[in-house]
Amino acid sequence: MNGVVVIDKPPGLTSHDVVNRVRRILGQRAVGHLGTLDPSATGVLPIVLGNLTRLAQFYLHSEKTYEGMIRFGFATDTYDAEGEPTTPPQDVHINGDEVRALAAQFQGIIEQTPPPFSAKKIAGVPAYKLARKKKEVALKPVQVEIKEFEILDTTANQATFRARVASGTYIRSVAHEMGQKLGCGAHLASLRRTAVAEFTLEDAHSLQALETAMQQGSAELLLIHPRKLVPQLPSVTATEESAALIRSGRAVNLPEMSRAPLVKVFYGQRELIAIATRIAGTLFHPGIVFTGENAT
Repeated sequence: MNGVVVIDKPPGLTSHDVVNRVRRILGQRAVGHLGTLDPSATGVLPIVLGNLTRLAQFYLHSEKTYEGMIRFGFATDTYDAEGEPTTPPQDVHINGDEVRALAAQFQGIIEQTPPPFSAKKIAGVPAYKLARKKKEVALKPVQVEIKEFEILDTTANQATFRARVASGTYIRSVAHEMGQKLGCGAHLASLRRTAVAEFTLEDAHSLQALETAMQQGSAELLLIHPRKLVPQLPSVTATEESAALIRSGRAVNLPEMSRAPLVKVFYGQRELIAIATRIAGTLFHPGIVFTGENAT
């Protein structure tokens, strides 16, 4: 099966766990995901299948949207609710206006230190492996972009939020740093991803729903329509003759796409056969072929 299915990831599973579940459900090895989610987080996890796993390169820097809750009163070593407290618990009564003003400081392009329990590497070793062994984790701040960070509601010790961020941003670090700035400690209590690039919760299905659909022979109905994929690239429908050339890796003329540097090439409405690069004029070369003898 070739395509993209969006899974609503449950808590307690890593993104790789979900990939393995999908492999077992569909009975195929070529399965990958578009953007890691922490085990405790839930929500949108796009899964790429078959030949379309090669689309992953177009989603390396995808924008992501989250909703969640920050708990004030103590920090943890993982910066979320799964970790051990690193500061004494405090009775706090946060001020909603103060928290909103603080949240505004995190919007835009900022310097952020990744959590010690993260996949960031130190001398080639993932930071979380060092942190688990209680070894020092010295991660350097990196530049990230938080495009939107809105506090939706507050209670005495919690704040719910919505955030829209560029790739590489850690919401856990935002929660931790907010606690530091308020002097009371804080951690990310819950996190739900509501969108990755063009994929949203409206597109998402549970693992159980995918398994049931597979048993009923209707799993392909859960796939995202191929023409919705990589929306930044224009689509062109190939003739039978040009489709045959593309499938064999040969360049073709696509007159209606003379100005586009990169295009998605379809045969019919649903079969994505290639991503083609303009060589000159109207001549395009299929750099990525998804079907036929040249598909990899």
